[in-house]
Amino acid sequence: MDPVRNPYSPGAGRPPAALVGRDDAIAAWRVALERSALGRTDQPFVLYGLRGVGKTVLLSEFGRGAQSREWIVAKIEAGAGKSLRELLGESLYPVLSDLARPSAGKRLLKALKTALSFKASYDTSGTWTFGLDLTSSAGGGADTGMLDTDVKKLVRDLSEGAHEEGVGLAILVDEAQDLEPAELATLCVVAHVAAQERWPVLFSFAGLPSLPRILTEAKSYAERFTYLPIGPISNDVVGEALTIPAEQEDASWNDDAVALVVEASGSYPYFLQQFGQTTWTVADGPRITLPDARLGVAQGTAQLDNGFFRVRWDRATNAEQKYLRAMAEDGDEGSSSGTVAARLQRKPTSLGPTRAGLIAKGLVYAPEHGIVAFTVPGMAAFIGRQVEV
Repeated sequence: MDPVRNPYSPGAGRPPAALVGRDDAIAAWRVALERSALGRTDQPFVLYGLRGVGKTVLLSEFGRGAQSREWIVAKIEAGAGKSLRELLGESLYPVLSDLARPSAGKRLLKALKTALSFKASYDTSGTWTFGLDLTSSAGGGADTGMLDTDVKKLVRDLSEGAHEEGVGLAILVDEAQDLEPAELATLCVVAHVAAQERWPVLFSFAGLPSLPRILTEAKSYAERFTYLPIGPISNDVVGEALTIPAEQEDASWNDDAVALVVEASGSYPYFLQQFGQTTWTVADGPRITLPDARLGVAQGTAQLDNGFFRVRWDRATNAEQKYLRAMAEDGDEGSSSGTVAARLQRKPTSLGPTRAGLIAKGLVYAPEHGIVAFTVPGMAAFIGRQVEV
């Protein structure tokens, strides 16, 4: 079929043509936005799950929901080699620039001045001005060097400035597990204070399945946050991720073809998009048949092996790959560190640096003490397809 009209789009954070199976999370966020407009606060949302399940897509959908109400939205991705200060400041600048105007109210002008001081806290050579003379405005003071103090001042003044505009502030953090412990603790503190003081601000964090544990270790009251596990799409709607985009392009799927792709994908959104894309490419159409799906899954698996999985596998050293092979014997369910060590005929303590290196590279995570698991579904099967040299 026409590759130009192919409606499937595998890729990190790329929105699918049909976002299915996430209605409950989107509805909960919408309610929180509406409650904020009434002066009622909600706990931060925490989206957690393996890579490829659509956390970034859902977080972006949260952002679009806030932007549609003209909220101030800061969306950042941790682990990009920048501090929380830099990430927050640079993500806020474009939207604040759009709001800056001589007729702005006192609270918004105060927020702009505070944002300038926050910029100065990590970049003394910065040239932000917003094109306004803020000399006589209140604000500033977000450059003490104390992270808790500065971020709290920034969020308070921005949320109050947003409230003056009749909107709110949303702070969305992707890959939150990659923040420094002090940075994550700061966000927990600020979110906690914001809820107590009824600031019109909403937080949402997204990350690996270990994120809930990391958050509660950072601050015990993080256990009260709203935790939303993001996993495979539920069976009752998963097929719609394939059929709805096709219908939008005047094409359709046979039921057995849908069933094959769903089974091969494990109902994981990224794999559904990949297999949908390759199946569309090989099909003559306008109806996608079971033979099309079989060929599409085969080609899609090859593409995943050469890209999605390969880039992760190649990041591992020889020693780390041996560790991953030992884990793969347990499939994707997770492995005991002791069991892995026994398979490698090593003492568990001697493998500590290898395990730590794999966690640092984002290839595995620790769902609980003494357990390690792959961060992406299907990794064990991929490793099984690799010839050991």
